[in-house]
Amino acid sequence: MTTTERRRAAVARIREAEEVVALLKDGFARVGVKLPSLRIDAASCAGDDPAVLVDLGRCNLDAAMRLSRVLDEKAAGS
Repeated sequence: MTTTERRRAAVARIREAEEVVALLKDGFARVGVKLPSLRIDAASCAGDDPAVLVDLGRCNLDAAMRLSRVLDEKAAGS
């Protein structure tokens, strides 16, 4: 793979990650959960072959509890 092809592939992965972050933010908002640090991990985008990571980040106790309840409800089939 040429350098140009690797760069194009990296850009595509970063764009895909940006879309996923937006989907996660919207999805969490629909269930009343806000993860203020949700973002793409910039350091993971560096290098010739980046392993783009989504950083779910930190949240306060209330957000963690709400997220836990939503996961419990989903697991229970609600």
